[in-house]
Amino acid sequence: MAIPKEITFVTFDVYGTLIDWESGAVDAFTKEASRDGFTVDPEDLVPRLHSVQQEIQAGSYELYAEVLRRTAVQIAQDVGWPLEPSRSGFLPDSVMRWPAFKETNQALRSISKKHSIGLISNIDDKLLGLTRRHLQKTTGQPIDFDLVVTAQQVRSYKPDLAHFTECERRIGSKKGWVHVASSYYTDVEPCIKKKIPVVWVNRSGQTLESGQKKPDAEVSTLKEAAKLLGAGK
Repeated sequence: MAIPKEITFVTFDVYGTLIDWESGAVDAFTKEASRDGFTVDPEDLVPRLHSVQQEIQAGSYELYAEVLRRTAVQIAQDVGWPLEPSRSGFLPDSVMRWPAFKETNQALRSISKKHSIGLISNIDDKLLGLTRRHLQKTTGQPIDFDLVVTAQQVRSYKPDLAHFTECERRIGSKKGWVHVASSYYTDVEPCIKKKIPVVWVNRSGQTLESGQKKPDAEVSTLKEAAKLLGAGK
């Protein structure tokens, strides 16, 4: 596949692509652990967040808020922090404060002037609503999305293909559709399988392993993605 010349619809992964969920979650862990005089190591915490969530999401479907609560309990247990399970809600409660990347709002506005835009996210509807309100507060005006597909709606988590199958059904075609995402595991691979043109926002400079297929395009920021999609300077 290649990026189509005539782009009509651009979808985005949310957490990791538009929202800096890693720093938001680390901040939440740090503050909650400090209440008990416990210190967490951010460099150790981030890979744990990824691996524990993936393990939980691979099981039977449950709301992302519950995934986050279970993630908090499991990580606390693994690092020796005596967190009472009743306090595990600190992590889903923090989602509304997870910050957007600095170029997110400008990139979304630029791209939305050229193309229809949508969100494809591993989250539940309520928490995504909180994130969208947070974005609105930081910009002073709402960003309208033409389509939103969440894990709650399809009762599945990426990299399962259900999000992309549902998105294709709602758009009505894959023609002119491009997906933009930062996670190779949850988004790029399924797009390659579904033959959906995908732009990989590779902020960390991740190197592909032998056997991993290249995305249709690779950039390091959303600003570069907007330019690639004909919506940036």
